[in-house]
Amino acid sequence: MTYITLTPDSIGSEHICCAFSDKKCAEGYALKKEWLLHEFENGYIFRRLNERAKVFIEHGPAEKAWVPITAPEYMMLGCFWVSGQYKGQGHGKALLQEVVDDARKNKKQGLVTVAGAKKFPFMSDTNWLLRQGFEVVDTTPAGFSLLSISWGKSKCRPQFNESARSGQCPHKRGLVVYYSNRCPYTEYHVGSSLVETAKKRKLPLKVIKLETLEQAKSSPTPATIFSLFIHGRFVTTDISVCMDSRFDKIVGSTDAYHIIRPDVAQ
Repeated sequence: MTYITLTPDSIGSEHICCAFSDKKCAEGYALKKEWLLHEFENGYIFRRLNERAKVFIEHGPAEKAWVPITAPEYMMLGCFWVSGQYKGQGHGKALLQEVVDDARKNKKQGLVTVAGAKKFPFMSDTNWLLRQGFEVVDTTPAGFSLLSISWGKSKCRPQFNESARSGQCPHKRGLVVYYSNRCPYTEYHVGSSLVETAKKRKLPLKVIKLETLEQAKSSPTPATIFSLFIHGRFVTTDISVCMDSRFDKIVGSTDAYHIIRPDVAQ
């Protein structure tokens, strides 16, 4: 198993796993690379299998993580994905161990990451992380969990910031989406697919792009890659909800469907 760590010098010629063959998301792919280049300066790491595959892990200092948490002296896990034929070969454990080694080398007190109380789309598998020794240290009413594994004695227990504690966003009308360029898929699907989906259903849509660390740290959602709210209530982290063919299936299975479509009988 050979893994490579991307650098400012190599990222131009190396792929970043997601969306490398999706022409619709070419702009988002380039924007994710720009985001990584900036975050490399903050100690961010992107490490992947040296294959044309979706097997990778991202991490960096929690103080610089684009997530509304407070966890000084911790390392924050970002995207962590082992897909398809590469599952069951030990890649997840091997990549996680490399992050642990990095964290110890940099004298961090442990690791933190955000996941769902149950498996959320486009987020790490909570149960798998718990089996690796993580524990739940904080939760939100929207179903997010802050997971941590510690080996040091930090002065501060990791926790969600106040902005994310209610599980709601301040905008109470229609569809509201928060997203960032942490993912290659968001720019196209939020800016194109969701716009058309909302227009077709005559639903008001407000899009909020998180473009700075400060904005992400004060976000009402811990899923700063993509989060959909309806009338202020969190609904999903599933980017595919943007597509016309998926919107009703995903939203229709939640109470939010009847909030935004009161004409539909329960």
